[in-house]
Amino acid sequence: MKLNYKSLGLRVGLEFHQMLDTREKLFCNCPPNLMPADADADYLFKRRLRPTTSELGEVDPAALFEFKRGRVYEYHHFDNASCLVEMDEEPPHDLNYEALRIVLTVALMLNSQPVDEVYVMRKTVIDGSNTTGFQRTALVALGGSMEVDGKKIPIQTICLEEDAARKVSEDATKVTYRLDRLGVPLIEIATAPVISSPEEAEKVALKIGQLLRLTKKVKRGIGTIRQDINISIKGGAKIEIKGVQKLGLIRKVVEYEVLRQYNLLNIRDMLRERGVVKEHLKRDFVDVTDIFEGTKCRVIRRALKKGGCVLAVKLSRFKGILGYEIQPGRRFATELADRARFWGGVGGIFHSDELPAYGISEEEVRKVSERLNLGEKDAFVLIADERSKVIEALNAVIDRCIEALEGVPEETRGPNPDGTTHYSRPRPGAARMYPETDIRPRRITEEFLNEIKRQLPEPLDVKLQKFVKDYGLSKNLAEQMISSYYLDSFERLVEKYPNVPPRVIAATFENTLKSLRREGVPVDELEDEVFDSLFSLLNEGEIVKEAIPKIIEYLARNPSKTVLEAVEELNLKALERDELEKIVTEVFEEKKEAIMKLRERALGMLMGEVMRRVSGRADGSLVNQVIRERLRVFLSRYDD
Repeated sequence: MKLNYKSLGLRVGLEFHQMLDTREKLFCNCPPNLMPADADADYLFKRRLRPTTSELGEVDPAALFEFKRGRVYEYHHFDNASCLVEMDEEPPHDLNYEALRIVLTVALMLNSQPVDEVYVMRKTVIDGSNTTGFQRTALVALGGSMEVDGKKIPIQTICLEEDAARKVSEDATKVTYRLDRLGVPLIEIATAPVISSPEEAEKVALKIGQLLRLTKKVKRGIGTIRQDINISIKGGAKIEIKGVQKLGLIRKVVEYEVLRQYNLLNIRDMLRERGVVKEHLKRDFVDVTDIFEGTKCRVIRRALKKGGCVLAVKLSRFKGILGYEIQPGRRFATELADRARFWGGVGGIFHSDELPAYGISEEEVRKVSERLNLGEKDAFVLIADERSKVIEALNAVIDRCIEALEGVPEETRGPNPDGTTHYSRPRPGAARMYPETDIRPRRITEEFLNEIKRQLPEPLDVKLQKFVKDYGLSKNLAEQMISSYYLDSFERLVEKYPNVPPRVIAATFENTLKSLRREGVPVDELEDEVFDSLFSLLNEGEIVKEAIPKIIEYLARNPSKTVLEAVEELNLKALERDELEKIVTEVFEEKKEAIMKLRERALGMLMGEVMRRVSGRADGSLVNQVIRERLRVFLSRYDD
């Protein structure tokens, strides 16, 4: 469906989070090491977290939501990546000076106004991602702007905050976190909600990411960048989508959230046309367990075997609404299922718009409909699990149906891999922020700011001239590189590997990766170390540039392999000159008659045949040189 974003009044604001590449964490001396996935923790401990009232006597709704889920949090500690500060057994140290300097550098690059004094605040977080029950954050600068495609994008705030612990696993009763990431410094840049299209949102995020990489002080790779996206349309609501890790997913997330809100408004209008009011949605949960005693539905059989029950609820005049698609592959009933899972801890729901299915027979559907006294336009939802869970889940279903009468409920959502989203929790309230009393404020002096100003990164227009004049890039390739996600990697690799032409490195990032991405190769998962090893081998003459696409594709599809293993398994080690000349000789012998007939015009045919045989093991210019020399000698002998 093609939507007109202007007429819909789309407004998007970004909160861009990026890990800083510092020597220590934000509030302790631990190095910000992210441990391998298979690393064993040195020890673990468990906690329960509880919400408390703010200084205004209010309880944050998001915190209350997490508390009601009643889960235990288990933390994995690593001696070389976390300490008593992360365990909340020791007060935090002073704010990391290096991290503050990086954030002020970015603020000055965005023409933001640094604050006179940096105060650390506590932001209530009770999902277990921080052992303290809050996240520490500090406002560093206000205002400023950036330009994207000629449009001014105002910056609202720039903050410095600590990253959360890494979630390892979760179920209905326990969530497991690793403490290696907890306390890693993050910069947060929040834009004004002036972004008006999915494409513009992606461009703004890319521009912010590019600006941060100019500092050469930010971490790279999956998990080091996260965007929170605030999206609303006219008549809808402000929805916060938290934790989008891939820049390339932003466009889809915005597109699909607009589509979701648009369809929810359509559902609201349909319900109003049907005359549905809140009083029609009763919490009359009916026990229909006996109807399913001999059911073929495995989900229900499993629940009954564990001593559970099956309860159903009537949704007056909701027929057809539950199956209404609001995002690709997600229907209104999916929204109900999300709420049921989170508030009730059940596996999911069954609803009348999709039945009979899943082993539930037409006869069972008829009996449930009769038991609930369903009318022609009515629908039902049924859930099988422990009675207490089912009641909580059905209450959540009714709550969500009541919200549908108003359109789009404000909430926090999480991204799915395809760009659709799922319910995460209620939106937090203003009561979640309060001062941090364990950390001293830090004054920002004029001398400190002037020192940073003298060391600001090289402007982009200066870089562009250098790329063309000093690095020999075409103007087009230089402009692509200036706007590239890999800009900082390009500059670092050019300096590190002088035997590799800069245009080869630039073309790899801007042409090869794009081509492979279009073919569906997951190149965005590749770590910086891959390119470092790749160009190291090219610098030493161990491989040739023609091997690069094959090696990258192989590594993207086999992430556990190294560059050396890829070269070995693909047989891409560079040929010695005598090996190449031997292959050329063989081709000349086989194509003797064609060469005598075509003479100099045989060059193209010979190049094609030799390149096919060397297949990424010889540089094209060297092959051309060897063939030309051999052809000249061959023809001179023939003429004699």
